[in-house]
Amino acid sequence: MNFLKLHRGSAPLILSIPHAGTHIPEEFQHALRSLWLARKDADWWLPELYQFAEAYDATILCTEISRTVIDLNRDPSGVSLYPGQATTGLCPTTTFDDEPLYLAGHEPDDTEILLRRAKYFDPYHETLRAEISRLRGRHHAITIYDCHSIRSEIPHLFEGLLPNFNIGSNDDRSCDPVITEKIAAICETEKNFSYVANGRFKGGYITRHYGNPANGVNAIQMELACRGYMAEPSTPSPANWPTPLDTSPAILPTLRSILESLLP
Repeated sequence: MNFLKLHRGSAPLILSIPHAGTHIPEEFQHALRSLWLARKDADWWLPELYQFAEAYDATILCTEISRTVIDLNRDPSGVSLYPGQATTGLCPTTTFDDEPLYLAGHEPDDTEILLRRAKYFDPYHETLRAEISRLRGRHHAITIYDCHSIRSEIPHLFEGLLPNFNIGSNDDRSCDPVITEKIAAICETEKNFSYVANGRFKGGYITRHYGNPANGVNAIQMELACRGYMAEPSTPSPANWPTPLDTSPAILPTLRSILESLLP
């Protein structure tokens, strides 16, 4: 369980950060083409970016394990979250740019995937469920804010430039529409940034699986374009990616306003 980091708060707000980890245990490294490729699609610097949420007494759950080892935000049954669109699986075998992650013939098989699920996926979700239950015991309703980020341009996944803020509530099935509208209104006031609600990213497994507004659990995903808090090279390479977290990220005041809007 030492790959999990949990900051436990009392407010009706949980920040889930499932993709910021970069650790790849040595037992998996020999099968990979490149450790840089294996870490390329991490949601860079999100624990640091959202550290301010501790002052709001929010609960923050994140992991050190890389999404290449196992993706904690994919449906473990293997059902695609975006049928007909390019995506990655529970144990990804390609990058977002469709580059092979593994040496030929060394991709994880079904047995290996089950082992990784038991070791990493299940504990993350057991912890998340426990925190949901704890906070629902204190509050009439809570919000899970699922934190993500991605490079602004990835032609294999989406056309053109991704908006700065990508709000996903599974077309308002995972979250009270009032919350979605409130967050969208905050983003709309920021004239230097763009946003979309339920566009290319409608929310992953965490948002869709745990969101149950009728039972007092709202779940919403925020997918940030990386350019809002770090420099993005036109072509990422081992020499230029990742870049450091901006010392004063341009989107930070907006993120503060969003989280404040989720508090009583």
